[in-house]
Amino acid sequence: MDIIRTRERGNLIVISGPSGAGKGTIISALRGINKNFWVSISMTSRDIRSNDIPGVTYFFVSKDEFEKRISNDEFLEYATYNGNYYGTPKDKILDKLNEGIDVILEIEIQGALKVKEIVPDAIFIFILPPSMSELRNRLIKRATDSVDKILSRFKIAYKEINEVTKYNYVVINDDLDSAVLKVNSILLSERCRVDRIEDIYLNNMEEEVHELLVGKDLDNSEWEI
Repeated sequence: MDIIRTRERGNLIVISGPSGAGKGTIISALRGINKNFWVSISMTSRDIRSNDIPGVTYFFVSKDEFEKRISNDEFLEYATYNGNYYGTPKDKILDKLNEGIDVILEIEIQGALKVKEIVPDAIFIFILPPSMSELRNRLIKRATDSVDKILSRFKIAYKEINEVTKYNYVVINDDLDSAVLKVNSILLSERCRVDRIEDIYLNNMEEEVHELLVGKDLDNSEWEI
């Protein structure tokens, strides 16, 4: 029997950062080295881009459909960003956590702060670009938004970065491999936290060590534990 029994429930991990910081790329690469997590797919009312895969990138619905789901209390959180709705559907999240699987939410800062109010013990990771000029370059290279949209995202990014102190961890995505390893290290270390311990089993071990030590000369190298 192991000396401790830890809580098997998975961790809820929230990953946020400015548009263009590389959140989705990091999560995709993380799948190659960590199999014990499930990514909740967000829902949005924004238009589908050429590189989007419905049901993989997002669940895409109309604004009316999104608002209907809001009224039915189907979201863990939702927020508006750049004129569009984004939200996290509740279904499946609790089931995965109870199965001992970590759940990753890749969500906007507004939504993350709402989750923090509801689930304060969740793990919050903020992804930053190495510089604002690099962020600008990434947004331009995407070639998925108009100039006005890019400017809007850039202005929003300045405001979002001020929220970094409300997160538990910050990872600068200047090198993808390094950033992925850092995020994975956070996930692994959170599973080693003392507050995950449910029971400690010491009785048997204490008795065995005690029996071995009784009557022994601690300076005698002829006996072994």
